[in-house]
Amino acid sequence: MNNITPELVLTRGVTEILPSKKGLADLMAKKRIRLYLGIDPTGNQLHLGHSVVLRKLQQFADLGHQVILLIGNGTVKIGDPTGKDKTRPMLTEEHIEANFQTWKEQAAKILDFSKIEIRRNGDWLDPMNFVDLVKLMATTTVQQLLERDMFQERIKNGLPIFVHELIYPLAQGYDSVVMDVDLEIGGNDQIFNMMVGRQLQKQMNNHEKYVLGVPLLVGSDGRKMGKSLNNFVSLTETPENMYGKLMSVVDDVMMDYFSLLTDVPNKEIESMKSALQLKKVHPMEIKKKLAHTITTMYHDASAADRAAAHFEKTVQKKEVGDEIEEIVCDTIGTLFDFVVATGVCASKGEARRLIEQGGVHVNNEKVTDPVSPLNARAGTLIKVGKRKYFKVVRG
Repeated sequence: MNNITPELVLTRGVTEILPSKKGLADLMAKKRIRLYLGIDPTGNQLHLGHSVVLRKLQQFADLGHQVILLIGNGTVKIGDPTGKDKTRPMLTEEHIEANFQTWKEQAAKILDFSKIEIRRNGDWLDPMNFVDLVKLMATTTVQQLLERDMFQERIKNGLPIFVHELIYPLAQGYDSVVMDVDLEIGGNDQIFNMMVGRQLQKQMNNHEKYVLGVPLLVGSDGRKMGKSLNNFVSLTETPENMYGKLMSVVDDVMMDYFSLLTDVPNKEIESMKSALQLKKVHPMEIKKKLAHTITTMYHDASAADRAAAHFEKTVQKKEVGDEIEEIVCDTIGTLFDFVVATGVCASKGEARRLIEQGGVHVNNEKVTDPVSPLNARAGTLIKVGKRKYFKVVRG
């Protein structure tokens, strides 16, 4: 971020700082603080929602503070309790490491790993014996752990809470003790766990620990971001897909996207917000700036220019793009098989949802049945999503 300052880091894209913003600001002015972000690599696809906290971590590194990215290869074996009525699956060490390596490649688009130390909490959690675990559990009451909102919701609905789920916040909190940190940052949904770590750090190290929460980015449609809703933008999107998906962001969240995902100055964001409210500018123009800005960040300006031109031609003017990919279709299969073969979708589930939601057209006709026979002849034009065109050829 250009002209980055401590004040900017502690205000923009921050929901709360506990126990106080002033206390953390004063500490940062006195010394180089040690802070960390913990990640549990349960998946390997990063999207713009993940970038909010990653960008915040990098900002602290750019200010010269000691920044740690903690891989939760110990805690992930427990599984952070979810708001759902079932626990997360436990992963193997091999699966965890494979996820992280893929995760790191994508995160490198945001994080400068030459400024960031990588640690793994399995280094201290895995060797713990039964006595160590009992001593850790003795620091906190069951009542304190049950204060977590999701546990209260499960109790209300008569759903089970397993003992290992109660241990998770303690295990995560113990990371703060071992690394003896001044600050932990994380998504606003992690405030409870981070505050457990604050309590443990005070109790076991007699060391004040601050907690900084960042907001959770909503999906492009204004709903909670989720893969099942297909309302996210992954960091590895092609320029055309990234630009096009950002152009589908609902007007109500545009300014949040500018604030949380870009380095556009606050004054400029406020100016755009005012212009929109006074109807001095059309929302489409602001959205084009948003899409171009973010596509440039993850690719470059030339790629963003080409993506903008492609969007105008294929979506706004409803023309078929010049770049139509040819795909061999030797055998008659289903439309689902074809969409999976194109590689446009990140998973088979996403491919099925895209078809069922009307996102696939065969010779300009919408087809919503994934198992419908393709019966594609040479020359058949198939549109997958909003911007990808394929022409069937024979092998």
